[in-house]
Amino acid sequence: SQLFIKDLHFDGVPIRIYLPREPSASKRRGVVFFHGGCGIFGSIRSYERICRYIARKSDSVVVSVGYHLAPEHKYPAQTLECLTATVHFLKTADTYGVDPARIIVCGDSAGGTFTASVCQELGHRTDIPKIRAQLLIYPFLQALNFNLPSHQKNAAVAFLSRERTVHFLLKYLNKDCSLKEPILAGSHVPESINLKYRKWINPDLIPDELKLGYKPPLPTLFLPQVHEEVQELLEPWISPLLAEDAVVCGLPDTCLITCEHDVLRDDGLLYKKRLEDNNVHVTWHHVEKGFH
Repeated sequence: SQLFIKDLHFDGVPIRIYLPREPSASKRRGVVFFHGGCGIFGSIRSYERICRYIARKSDSVVVSVGYHLAPEHKYPAQTLECLTATVHFLKTADTYGVDPARIIVCGDSAGGTFTASVCQELGHRTDIPKIRAQLLIYPFLQALNFNLPSHQKNAAVAFLSRERTVHFLLKYLNKDCSLKEPILAGSHVPESINLKYRKWINPDLIPDELKLGYKPPLPTLFLPQVHEEVQELLEPWISPLLAEDAVVCGLPDTCLITCEHDVLRDDGLLYKKRLEDNNVHVTWHHVEKGFH
């Protein structure tokens, strides 16, 4: 009763828009929401209650993006559709009573990945309004190292185990799931790339109190054939943590949420450090005893 809800298409991308019915004296804030589900699950409908809640509690206009799922719609269709819908909303915000200078982009899990990618793509664009902020809820941000402290600590935690993370990732990219074991071991990454990104993806950057019991993994053998098969894993659209500093420094204010019992916890912590090192303002919420 408090919201007007309508299904539309933004440049061909399905969206559901939630508009507060109460008249507003000034233009409202806007929220673009990308749902989670590894790019292969989830829908506008499954996130209906969350989007209604955000619209009501923050008195904002919420746009929930129904990007098409993989593997039927091949990567990177999901990122491209999120990008298209966001640009459309930034350009047409006035139509929905939204201040184009007060639009945030947010998402959980893979939706957090899409959020990070969209903000990286649009950071230096001058032809459209700037995104005001990004909200990343336990995002997946890198596929280079699956042996960080949070991967070890939460390897067998319910719902999103370490093994299932890589399994879903391979499903998303429509790759052979037998590649899971060498990727978990790190055999898909050439030594030159490991060295290049060690300054950003490194267990030494995780606070000591969050890596109790961590054991550095034994060195693994690089397998060129595995690397050839899954090169997409090291692209910034899958691994936003690997974007260059020139991109990261153009990002908007960021709110990051991590959970204690989540294999992806350290992705969020490493991105937080990268953002702060590039003078991006970060608000961090860590949910102790929280799960993915």
